Amino acid sequence: MIIGVPKEIKNNENRVALTPAGAFELTKRGHKVYVQATAGNGSGFPDDEYRQAGAEVLGTIEEVYDIAEMIVKVKEPIEAEYDLIKKDQLLFTYFHFASYEPLTKAMIKSEAVCLAYETVETPDRKLPLLIPMSEVAGRMSIQQGARYLEKPVRGRGVLLGGVPGVPPGKVLVLGGGIVGTQAAKMAAGLGAQVTILDVNLNRLRELADIMPANVITMFSNEYNIRRLIKDHDLIVGAVLIPGAKAPNLVTRDMLKDMRPGTVVVDVAVDQGGCIETCKPTTHEDPTFIIDDVVHYCVANMPGAVPYTSTIALTNATFPYLLRLANLGWKNACLADDSLKKGLNIINGKVVYQGVADAFGLEMNDADEFLG
Repeated sequence: MIIGVPKEIKNNENRVALTPAGAFELTKRGHKVYVQATAGNGSGFPDDEYRQAGAEVLGTIEEVYDIAEMIVKVKEPIEAEYDLIKKDQLLFTYFHFASYEPLTKAMIKSEAVCLAYETVETPDRKLPLLIPMSEVAGRMSIQQGARYLEKPVRGRGVLLGGVPGVPPGKVLVLGGGIVGTQAAKMAAGLGAQVTILDVNLNRLRELADIMPANVITMFSNEYNIRRLIKDHDLIVGAVLIPGAKAPNLVTRDMLKDMRPGTVVVDVAVDQGGCIETCKPTTHEDPTFIIDDVVHYCVANMPGAVPYTSTIALTNATFPYLLRLANLGWKNACLADDSLKKGLNIINGKVVYQGVADAFGLEMNDADEFLG
């Protein structure tokens, strides 16, 4: 198969979809890999490393899209890429369709095959291609939250870990999945007092067993959220509904109950956000303030640590990428139900329920295209 790796052009996105090691494993199996020039520079992988791995380096993004049967990316295509995508071309990347209707419509129009990392799902309901970036984003939410709690950037002026004689900061984590677990671990490691909310009692029991003593678990409901936001310094939104828009757990009217300088970090912003006042921001301009509450809503948080993120992502995606390359997307999805669940749009038809529901579109059965 001919595989193309374009350079990411989303604002301050320094990750790349494939490491030289991944390119080597594909080329030694007879596949062709074309990488756009400087695509790996931001992650610490220069063009020469790709050449040494057997890949060919092309000068422009247009050349990569034009030659490739499968495009492998990190983030969803942005508007400048829409017209480069061809009918029947396979795109394998994070899409998060339910949060952005123009992207959905553009991919429908392109008649490409859109296979989304975030909806690939194993039989035990795990999301293997979302997990590594969720781990990075969860840990980063505390790293960034702690920074924006500092007074020079209009935070409360709270040190999360406190010092002897001064109580630690308080962190509220909405959601006990991968992001929430990693956020809680990081915050607890700094010495903060942490509360995790979730609606799954079994998950709360698991967290109560594995977390240190400075982490407590509570059932998630509006009453508890309204009560807890009044005295917590950092609030992390970590709720995920695979392939669908995140629910608003913190509404606009709740901001008035937070103390000035409270920081909210909405990791779910690329799925619409679970904090109503959050809107996607960039690493270049990451925060805004509403009612004296600092909002950090960067939609590609792992892009700030691209070396770590790129290796972690390739480790997770490569087995699926190789399967797609070896078998073609139809046979690969027939052989692996986890990959089949990654199909969101095929030749202009929506085949993922969460996307159809988000925009009132017709839902189609993926099996119709796999015969």
